[in-house]
Amino acid sequence: MGQDAATLLGAYDEHLRGPVELAGATDVATDGPLCRGRFSDTGFVTHRRLAPGADLPALVARTIAHFAATDVVEFEWKTRGHDLPGLAPLLRAHGLVPGPEETLMVGPVDLALGESAGPVTVRRAGADGDTTLWLAEADGVLVGTGRLEVVPGTPFAGLWGGAVDPAWRHRGVYRALTAARARYARAHGVRLLHSDCLPTSRPILERAGLVAVGTTTPWVWRR
Repeated sequence: MGQDAATLLGAYDEHLRGPVELAGATDVATDGPLCRGRFSDTGFVTHRRLAPGADLPALVARTIAHFAATDVVEFEWKTRGHDLPGLAPLLRAHGLVPGPEETLMVGPVDLALGESAGPVTVRRAGADGDTTLWLAEADGVLVGTGRLEVVPGTPFAGLWGGAVDPAWRHRGVYRALTAARARYARAHGVRLLHSDCLPTSRPILERAGLVAVGTTTPWVWRR
């Protein structure tokens, strides 16, 4: 059964924002609602939804000072379209540069279990903890890939890294990859799927039952 966009967005905010996004990070620090983490020579900033009374200028200034005092070469502040409206202008004013806006998609895993479409065979190539890599092949030739990342302690798994050989686009390869990952996810207790997608992937994910619930933008500071 499908769910409305507001309910799906609420589940996303509850389970996928904040410390859960810093799994595997080192030097994790909090500053009020913010969580800052380091991955090798890069940093990442996230937070749950900011309260209207949050002191955004101070939070942004302290974050830049925090990373400037380290040797990271850059950090990303991931924003969502339903964050406080004053955040993006502040990030721009402090020199952060926005990357491409992506559509935030969320939906029940059961709706994405369709038959593997297209003249391809999809198989799981390997696993790294909660991450699995999937390959789509035609007569033994690799024509598409994708990752599934189960988020421990939540009902979610993420669909990431979808790529299809240009010669094989519009032939059901990405749809087959989506269905195979969804079946694996459900077998491992996942109830909801999510993805940050570009316009090329959105129609396929919508046909798989995912709903556009918002947008996400990476803002990047470089030394």
